[in-house]
Amino acid sequence: MPSRTDRAVRVAVLADSDTRWKWGVLTARRITPESAEGAEPAEPAAPTGFVLRGRATPTSRQLAETAVSDTAPREVTGTEFLREVRDAADRGEGYDVVVLALVGGTVRAMLQGLADLALDRRPVLVTGYVGVVYEKLADGLLLRHGADVVLANSRHDAERFRAVYEGVGADPGAVVEAALPFLGGAPHRPEPGRDTLVFAAQPSVPVTKAERAYVLRRLVGHARLHPHREVLLKLRSRPGEHTTHLEEFPYQKLVRDLPAPPNFRLVYGHMGEVLDRTDLLVTVSSTAALESLHRRVPTAVLTDLGVREALGNHHFIGSGLLTSFDALDKGAVPEPDEQWLARQGVGAAGLPGGTPYERAFDAARERVAELLARPALPPVAPYYTAETAGGYLPGILARHRLDVTAPEPRESGVRRIVREAARGAYRHGVQRVAPVIRRLGEL
Repeated sequence: MPSRTDRAVRVAVLADSDTRWKWGVLTARRITPESAEGAEPAEPAAPTGFVLRGRATPTSRQLAETAVSDTAPREVTGTEFLREVRDAADRGEGYDVVVLALVGGTVRAMLQGLADLALDRRPVLVTGYVGVVYEKLADGLLLRHGADVVLANSRHDAERFRAVYEGVGADPGAVVEAALPFLGGAPHRPEPGRDTLVFAAQPSVPVTKAERAYVLRRLVGHARLHPHREVLLKLRSRPGEHTTHLEEFPYQKLVRDLPAPPNFRLVYGHMGEVLDRTDLLVTVSSTAALESLHRRVPTAVLTDLGVREALGNHHFIGSGLLTSFDALDKGAVPEPDEQWLARQGVGAAGLPGGTPYERAFDAARERVAELLARPALPPVAPYYTAETAGGYLPGILARHRLDVTAPEPRESGVRRIVREAARGAYRHGVQRVAPVIRRLGEL
């Protein structure tokens, strides 16, 4: 079998949504060394991409809109992915690094599945978070424990992550401070005659129809108050498409019953391209705020629905960005706190203790290179085991049913068509019918 030190590093990215696919691919590119320690530099190989088949499986349009890869990822089940890792190793083309861009429970299941493969040389396992970590901090982290590298998107997150691991007696050594991999773009430059406010919508924040209708009414009202300002509602997905979180009350439907002025409209597309023409970014708690702040675009985080953990805007306490629609209507533009920005890994260049963005991934890249240079990696050792979480872990593993020893199904063309139709019906039921039934049950 070829050594890891005499060729380009082979990387696989497994994601479960469009946003995690974007995070996974960009992370892989930033943390993967050209070759392992001691080798001649080699042209970095493009990550091999996989997306999990499930309720949030992205469409081709959503994947293309991330603009991170010219090659579409292969849609697989968890078991199919494990078989691919095993078979690649058997062919002498094993993956050196696997980036698990997944929700916590799926990360834990994949860690178990990869450990059970018992490969002679297992890949370095990397995971992390796609954005602001504002809920399920302890549970999400402990489900990810066992990966070789758990990336933190800022100094603030790195400190919190290590504190959780140390607090339960788990090894915190896997936590590596980095940054969000998709920050970048040209700094904000006002243009004469341009005045564009963009509201970055989120699928699950706020949740209720009343709260989402309130946000929509205030946006439309702001557009009427400022007829020379373009007010854009930036949406993550088109009707029928889905993201990591279910969206029971899409803004596209709510806006149908609300007369809007001509300077208000809905937009889609790559967030970076929208920020190119944004003069004020408004959100409840979207990670888009960090992208905006990194580019020095004026940014506001709304308090109208409260400053609550359920909304995630509590993450911005101390940022100087919290404001209301009333203040925005009067022309207010929040000023960010520079020290807060530095701790969040955005706009940190030149500040005491801040790491310039170009250097933010050095530590992770060095950590991966050091792991690749080892003759062997230790067994995967998660915190959640049958001993520490005997009443919790079995349910997580059972939901994913990862078994590479099961016979691989052989499908005819007809069976494949039927399976795809059934999968489409399942998604429709989960994402369209179920929310309606829940709402009827509340009447």
